[in-house]
Amino acid sequence: MSSPAVAALRSDLSAAGFTVDGLDALWGAEAAAALHRGQRIPAERALGSADGPLATLAALFVLGRPVPRERLIAALPSTGIEGALSLGLVTDERGADAVAPAVDLRPYSFVDALGPAEWWIVSDLGELAIGGPLPEDHVLGVGGASMTLSGLMLQRPVESVLDLGTGCGIQALHASRHARRVVATDISERALLLAALNAELNGIEGIDFRLGSMFEPVTGEQFDHIVSNPPFVITPRVEGVPSYEYRDGGMVGDELVAAFVAGCGEHLTPGGVAQLLGNWEYRGAGDAFDRVRGWVDGSVHPLDAWVIERDVEDAPQYAETWIRDGGTRQGTPGFDTMLSAWLDDFEARDVRQVGFGYVLLRRAEGVPTLRRFERMHGALGANEAGLGVHLGACLAAHDAQAALHDAAFGSLRLTVAGDVTEERHLWPGADAPTAILLRQGGGFGRVVAADTGLAALVGACDGELSVAAIIGALAQLLEVDEDALRADLVPVIRSLVQDGFLQLPA
Repeated sequence: MSSPAVAALRSDLSAAGFTVDGLDALWGAEAAAALHRGQRIPAERALGSADGPLATLAALFVLGRPVPRERLIAALPSTGIEGALSLGLVTDERGADAVAPAVDLRPYSFVDALGPAEWWIVSDLGELAIGGPLPEDHVLGVGGASMTLSGLMLQRPVESVLDLGTGCGIQALHASRHARRVVATDISERALLLAALNAELNGIEGIDFRLGSMFEPVTGEQFDHIVSNPPFVITPRVEGVPSYEYRDGGMVGDELVAAFVAGCGEHLTPGGVAQLLGNWEYRGAGDAFDRVRGWVDGSVHPLDAWVIERDVEDAPQYAETWIRDGGTRQGTPGFDTMLSAWLDDFEARDVRQVGFGYVLLRRAEGVPTLRRFERMHGALGANEAGLGVHLGACLAAHDAQAALHDAAFGSLRLTVAGDVTEERHLWPGADAPTAILLRQGGGFGRVVAADTGLAALVGACDGELSVAAIIGALAQLLEVDEDALRADLVPVIRSLVQDGFLQLPA
């Protein structure tokens, strides 16, 4: 049940057309794109003198500008100024002609396995509205990392989900669409207040919000699915460097991610999956993945693991990124001091680079069968926001093919996925291709180099012939030993099944 003030706000936002499409139409695609880059001047210019309810709400809550009292009363007729004050949405100095925003409130749309949906999300005002560095208890809204994790989230129906480090609650809201029970935790009381408001504003009931660090609030409990965009940012522990609650977990280096990996198995049901975003340090001449493998192997409960590094930054780049993220710009007081502190901290551990990416862990019901550590730097072939369904399909395909010995796998009649294309490159005048590429249109947009035999096998996978029959025919055609060809091709075919190039029979 919504409180009267929240119900009134929901009604007013709907009546004003305060939606993603409504805002895009209000100030245009170019201004909307500029806002995503953190630049609001084009949107302000596009608004001009517009004073309707939608323009008022956009100026106040999205652009962070004060608006005249009478305009806010017209835009929120059911909520009123008193209702907006009671919800902590605005500040109103007695006798002032204008009302100022106290929070950021904006629409958020998405598409998942259940179809399109749209919510309103309340968070703290950003640096553009504040005009300087963020306070340490800042509650972040829906940013790029949030959308990445929600897009990666497996969407299979489950009984229970834990959202560790919920922030404004966005992952918990997403999880509520495929889970019967959701627990959301955070170290910030303010984050939990805003997350609860967001759930209520969007009519989502049953989320259990709890205060505490890491797994402390769920001691002794297990979940089918854990999701986390944890405060993993590597931060120096020195005076003068802010410790933002939304990104700093209070540990040294990448120890927070290591602690999550070590502890998540205890809170997963057998077969349960944990997904998180994280950092890992490259120390000395070593490979960071060696350290991450050590974290996985050191878990008390056996874990399957799939780790994807999406980017890597050298130590100065990393420091600059997160100093700017807090609202401190180069050339302003404190920037050089903070940069030196970060570099001193990295030097103490011989850190030369920091990797960032996705971690998927699963509590194995026996001996772990999945160990994937891969790097996918640069743009993906598909939208990151829709990878959850693909990840789920890849896990299912991995499990199905891993359970089959080679003879049983050879009896399968596979089909080529509908998004797979083949490219052949030839030197001018040549009869045979110099390169054959199998390209995936969806998923991670993978590209696999193939020789003639592999390309022929994939091309023959139409559901009519088994893998073994196709290999036998190819051996005769290519005049090679069938056993040797099978030994070469079967591991590759298993990989193509696991990555979604080839599909198992229904």
